[in-house]
Parts: sequence; structure tokens; C-alpha cells
Amino acid sequence: MAFGQGLRQVQKQQLKLLPQQIQLMKLLQIPTANLEERIKEEIEENPALEMGEEHDGQEDTDLSTQDSIDDYEYEPADSVAEDSSMADDGPDMAEFGSVDQPEWDPEDDIPDYQTRDINYGEGEETTPTPIKVESNLYDLLIGQLAMLELDERRRKVAEQIVGSIDEDGYLRREIASIVDDLAFRQNVQTSDEEVELLLSQIQKLFDPAGVGARNLQECLLLQLQRLRSEGKDVQLALNAVKDYFEEFTKKHYEKIQRGLGIDEAKLREVMNQLIRLNPKPGGVVSTINKAETYVIPDFFIENINGKLELTLNNRNAPELRISSDYRDMLREYERGSKKNKQQKDAVMFIKQKIDAAKWFIDIIKQRHETLYNSMYAIMMHQQEFFLTGDETTLRPMILKDVAEVTGLDISTVSRVANSKFVQTEFGTYRLKFFFSESLSTESGEEVSTREVKKILSDMVEGEDKRKPLSDDQLTDMLKEKGYNIARRTVAKYREQLNVPVARLRKEL
Repeated sequence: MAFGQGLRQVQKQQLKLLPQQIQLMKLLQIPTANLEERIKEEIEENPALEMGEEHDGQEDTDLSTQDSIDDYEYEPADSVAEDSSMADDGPDMAEFGSVDQPEWDPEDDIPDYQTRDINYGEGEETTPTPIKVESNLYDLLIGQLAMLELDERRRKVAEQIVGSIDEDGYLRREIASIVDDLAFRQNVQTSDEEVELLLSQIQKLFDPAGVGARNLQECLLLQLQRLRSEGKDVQLALNAVKDYFEEFTKKHYEKIQRGLGIDEAKLREVMNQLIRLNPKPGGVVSTINKAETYVIPDFFIENINGKLELTLNNRNAPELRISSDYRDMLREYERGSKKNKQQKDAVMFIKQKIDAAKWFIDIIKQRHETLYNSMYAIMMHQQEFFLTGDETTLRPMILKDVAEVTGLDISTVSRVANSKFVQTEFGTYRLKFFFSESLSTESGEEVSTREVKKILSDMVEGEDKRKPLSDDQLTDMLKEKGYNIARRTVAKYREQLNVPVARLRKEL
């Protein structure tokens, strides 16, 4: 049976977002710290947009030029250049920002805005923006290569080893892979033995101690050997890591004590030596860099005589306006006597840029309003916390709760809460911190899971570390406080709090 081709109509619904909506969603996700950079990018792309407050008395009607554009008439063909290059020089109306400025007719009068002096005074001083320079582990290790007396070929081998060390300070690549990389990418011939020798020198001499280790056991041994070379008595700790590493990781202290033949006091001394070692030697460098960083809050909440006051951080959001030069361009074109195709294209180009600038200004204002309304709804929902700072007063709240109050879509609220911070008198918090599911108590009251996690964390902190609380004991204690919760839920909350199981929390 043969089937022929045919046409048929199909009716379906499809959701399409306007470019303005897409741009707004992108701007909502940008934190305040990065907003200024995004605005500067837009200013560079659109010369009709510039920083500064709008002048008083400036009417938006000055920007409405559609009527004047429609009034333009084309001149007769003999007065307009019929060169085919005119079509190439004309503006591309499909995309903003892809249009070049039209060339001026030499016979036309030069508008006064082109001859205006826009140079800044020589006396103006510009303050350079300080840029934070961070050092990384690779730079630190490369700077220490001078301690090794190496020729050019061996230096390349050492640099390859250093480049293979990850941010934690571990060398997780196989020696054979490093040899192959040197042979195929740098045409440097070496051997496994030579790479091993250079690696041992890096492990022995370079800081931080333990760098270049291939696993945790080797990392701890390298640090203990460095301490022994400095005259410290760490032989028992070395034996413990070398011979009883698995027992050490599982905190089977009795087996270690019997194997080393020491008493409990000596075992405690050995364990104290081991817990002072750094399992991630490369993390020392990143920790220093993180200590120098700071968070720029998007919101500020102040408690003024028991009344909360919310303000939006606009420090990195400068005032925007339409360029006065582009306003003057429109006036000059409107007053022009010759209205040829080139002038009409130029007006269309200027109108495009001005419309894009107005649209971007409106989007920035809409961003501010959306952020403020969303944060205000969060503040009122969690009012008790912002007044007291007590985490147990946090109420259950999900994205839908904020969306219903503000009239926004849930996805919009999610974008607002993403990567945003609020500064309070009790500290700076991520907006995600205030969202949590609900949990029913024995009395039927709904409480925030954040409250339960806080109580669970306090229980773990107050436990006897020699006899840490098991998940069953924690569950029973929570039930005694009225929280109807299952053991598996307690285990889930404990993992979310990065609290290990009871056996791994045990101390001597």
C-alpha cells in the first residue's frame, strides 16, 4: 500500500520568551559584585548608553523619532548615488549593534556635535582600581625549582611533574603518563626512574611539606619525615602510619595500641601528632587566598528600634542615562533640509541604539524592583530570625511561598535566591539559607528542618567525644524534644551537616 505526501494543519501551544524576559532572567542571576562589569559591557556595545543621572526636564518625547522617520521622502534617482555599494553601507536592521555609522556626504553641513570638544581636563586624576594578586600552588612550586641543580632537559621534566600536581598537593597521575607526555608533547626523553628521583627531591625539599604525595598515607609519612629531620620525636607516629594506617583511618585505637605496645597516654600523644598533620598540603595556599576574599552583600537589613529596614546594595549599579550626543544627533537630522536614503538609515540606526539603551535601563530598574520585593517577602516571613539571630526561629519556607506573596514565578524567585547574600547584624547569609522544608512535631506544629539541624548540631557538639552519640541515640533525644523524626532522616541530616558517624567522632 503506497502513501503519498500531503499537507495538514496542526494546532499547538508553544511558550516563547521575549528577548527582554531572557535578558531580565540573566541579570537576576548576576550578583551585585558582577553587575557593574555587565553594565560596562553594555555601555561599550551601545554608545547611546552612558553613566550618569538623567537631566531634569528631559522629555522622553525627544527620543520618539518614528514620525520624523516616516516623513522622510526619497529624492529622485538622479540625485541619489546609484552605486551598488550603498546597499552594503546601509545598516543591518536585523540585530542591534551590527550597524556601522553611515558615511557623511561632503556637501552636507557638519553638525555642531561633531566639532564639540569632549576632552577631559588635564587636571583630572583617575584613581586606579586595586587588583588583588593571588598566588597558587603551581607558582609556589615553580619558584622553588631553583633549589634543584638541573640542566635544561631535567628542568623540563621537573616542571612537568610540578604541573601534574593538583590543587590539593597530590600527584595523582601515573609516572608512566608523565614520561609519555614529555616524549610526545615536548620531545623530551626520560625514564620512570628519573621521574621518580626528581619527584623524591621535590617531596623532600619543597614546601608545603607533603606536596607531591600520591596518596594520603604517603602524604602523612612525608610530613612526619620532615618533622624527624627537624629533630622532633615522631618515630612512633611514623610506625603507626606505616604499619597501622587502615586502623588509624577507621579509628581502631585499641589495635594500634596493642600493635605498638604502648599505654593509653602514649597513644594519645601519638594521635595528637597525627591529627596536627595536613591531609591536603596544597590547601594551605588556597586557604590563604580565601582568607583575603570577601563577600559583597546584595541586601542590607537593619534593626532600628525593633523595626526591620531593608535596603538594596546599589554601590555597583551606577545610574544610567541616554547619551546627550545621540539626542543632539536626532535634532540635527530632524532640522536637516536634505532627506535622502543615507540620512534615513542614519536616523534608523540612532533610533535602534536609543531604544536599546532605554530598554536596558528599564531592565535594570525592573531587576532592582524584583530583587527588593523578593527579599522583602523573605524578610517578613523570617522576621523573628532577623530580629533575634536565633536559627531555631526560622520558619519553613520554600520558593513557592515567596512566589505567592510577590506574584513572581517560582523560577524567577529561584534566580533571585541564587548566589545572593544579605548582610544582617548577626552576619552575612546566602539567601538559600532561609529556605527549608517543614517537619511536623508531635503536637502537629510545622517547624523548619533548619531548626532540627541546628538542634542536631548542638547535640553533637555537646556530646562526650569518648562516647559519641549514635544515630539511634540522636533520634531518641530528638523525639524526647517533640520532633517526630525517623532514624534514616537523622542520618541524612547528619550527612548534610558533614558530621561523620559516631565511630569516626570518637576521641581518646
